[in-house]
Amino acid sequence: MKIGGFMKLTLLDYPEKVACTVFTVGCNFRCPFCHNASLVEQRDCQELSVDGVLQVLKKRKHILEGMCLTGGEPLLQKGVDDFLRKVKALGYKVKLDTNGSFPQKLMDLVQEGLVDYVAMDIKNSMDMYNQTAGCNVDMDSIVRSVDSLKQGTVDYEFRTTVTKNFHSEQSIRQMAQWLQGAKRYYLQQFVDSGDLIDNSITGVDDNTLHNYLQIVQEYIPHAVLRGID
Repeated sequence: MKIGGFMKLTLLDYPEKVACTVFTVGCNFRCPFCHNASLVEQRDCQELSVDGVLQVLKKRKHILEGMCLTGGEPLLQKGVDDFLRKVKALGYKVKLDTNGSFPQKLMDLVQEGLVDYVAMDIKNSMDMYNQTAGCNVDMDSIVRSVDSLKQGTVDYEFRTTVTKNFHSEQSIRQMAQWLQGAKRYYLQQFVDSGDLIDNSITGVDDNTLHNYLQIVQEYIPHAVLRGID
């Protein structure tokens, strides 16, 4: 498994948990607004030892409650199941960030009890998915992951990073209609991390984001904003 980054403490990445975050290298999407471009494109990132990360987790298990596995796309990684078994053996709760393109692998991990919380990125409406993800997406796989999570086998959230370039009232409405019945859904304000795939990407203003939330709440009443005051 390729690890390209390790944040030893975070109060934000895992809801209601003091956690750490492990970043995997590589992704099968090329979302222009991705804030971890160097990891996705596998450039300028120093690979970390899996054993070294596990040693840190072992030392800090009385301080930390959880570990967030993110990327890139973690489910691309060979050996992710073995890594998670070792993390769970240390007593950690595991949050997995995924784009949902590997539904069978996702459900296998859930069924084995290796994941406690899943955060799945929903890029856009189905019609806009390829453009927003920067590649040709197997939408059947995305739909399978959404449907599986909505069944409630594991705690989860759906989230969408909103950009001026790819999102509109129409696409937001279509996306909310698709996700109707979701347990948790967040609209996230785009933030320029300085490590983007496409530096021309911009966010929307606060009023637009609040307007989008009102549209979403017609279908998912408990949807909320993230990354905005």
